[in-house]
Amino acid sequence: MLGSVTAVDTSSSRNSLARSIAHAGAWILLLTATSFTGQPAKVSSYRDPAELVRKAVQNEIKAANDDSARFLFRGTKTTPQGSTTFLYVETKEATAGLVIAYNGNPLTPEQRHAEEARVERFINHPEELKKKREQERASAERTLRIVRALPDAFLFEYDGEEQGSEGIGRAGETLVKLKFRPNPHYQPPSHVEEVLTGMQGYVLVDAAHYRLASIDGTLFKEVGFGWGILGHLDRGGRFTVQQQEVGDDVWEISSVRLRFTGKVLLFKTLHIVSTETFSGFKRVPPDLTFAQAVELLKKEEVMATADKLCCLQTRSVSE
Repeated sequence: MLGSVTAVDTSSSRNSLARSIAHAGAWILLLTATSFTGQPAKVSSYRDPAELVRKAVQNEIKAANDDSARFLFRGTKTTPQGSTTFLYVETKEATAGLVIAYNGNPLTPEQRHAEEARVERFINHPEELKKKREQERASAERTLRIVRALPDAFLFEYDGEEQGSEGIGRAGETLVKLKFRPNPHYQPPSHVEEVLTGMQGYVLVDAAHYRLASIDGTLFKEVGFGWGILGHLDRGGRFTVQQQEVGDDVWEISSVRLRFTGKVLLFKTLHIVSTETFSGFKRVPPDLTFAQAVELLKKEEVMATADKLCCLQTRSVSE
């Protein structure tokens, strides 16, 4: 589901206004998707890189609008301050997220109680859940605007082929590598798309199924957001996003890497260095409610903690 991963409310303030402003240059990263089956084509049949990207983007948008497949999955976010591991469940109401470990260590009883109370507040206060749902939809809409702009905002050039691997496309299948640079004739329709004018890099495209397997972008110049009033991102900022096929033609984000510096509101220093990985995708019923998702998260957290403690005890005995 497009934007679902980053729309989860957690104790690390993933949905705060500051994060939204800070990641203005990183909205392009949000390329999560659900199921859509494209018409296969041979890699050799593509001679126009721009048309290949256009078809892939069309599929990403169709997949984003198809919410028939929902998942439970694990995510780990690592920053210079340490790592936080989450469990997520997508529902028709919103995405539920629960922290299950800090720096690889299970939560203490006090931390677990606080986490459960945090997610349960959405159940006990419907207005909070409604606000969360609206935030997720707004995030998804910003993402769609960026994704729609890709074919027009950049010029693409063939740069070889690579093989899909774990976390990138379909393992063993050919991916087309395309270099991209800003299209000098592109005029951003709003400040949301402004960041594209300062980016260059490459994408990996599954040309047989028209899906984006990876995108790696670097800012080659300073880029303002909010017409330069809210701030700017410095030259040299970089992001990498990878997608993988998780079965039945369903694609999901496998990793997101961010490294940006800049200014917010012209005086506050912005420094973003993080890596997020996502794995263990398991389908859940499409009609799952948020309350049911929270109960599922609690059960999964107990099992994950038990498995972790078992591994630690086994390692201790072996040493």
